[in-house]
Amino acid sequence: MKVMVLIKANADSEAGVMPSEAMLTEMGQFNEELFKAGVMVAGEGLHPSSKGVRVKCSGQERTVTDGPFTETKELIAGFWIWQVPSMEDAVNWVKRSPFQDGEIEIRPIFEADDFGEAMTPELREQEDRMRAELEEGK
Repeated sequence: MKVMVLIKANADSEAGVMPSEAMLTEMGQFNEELFKAGVMVAGEGLHPSSKGVRVKCSGQERTVTDGPFTETKELIAGFWIWQVPSMEDAVNWVKRSPFQDGEIEIRPIFEADDFGEAMTPELREQEDRMRAELEEGK
C-alpha cells in the first residue's frame, strides 16, 4: 500500500525557522534508512504558508487567497510518500522518525482498484499511460 505521511506545521515551521544541522543530519539518516528499505518514494519539506496561496473553488468561480494562513494546526510542513505492506508498518516507521514534538498524519493513497467500476478500462489505460510517461521523465 502507498501512504502519504503528513508532517504538521508548528509555530517554528510557520515562522520560517530552519532545522538545525543536528536535525538535518538525523533526518538524512532516517530518510536513508527509508530509502534502503525500499519504503521511501518521495519526501519534501514545505516553505511556510506565508509563501503559499489557497485557491477556493465554487462552481466555475476561483478565489485566490495569499498566505499566511492562521490555523497552524491545519497546515502541513512536509510530507513523505511511502510504499509499505500495511498501515501498521507505516506507523512503526513514524515511531522511529527523529521528530520530538508535533503531530504526524498517515493517509492511504487511492489505487485504481479503489474506484471500482467507475474506473473504466479506458480510464485505467489513460492512468497507466500517464504514470509510465512520468516514470520515463525521471
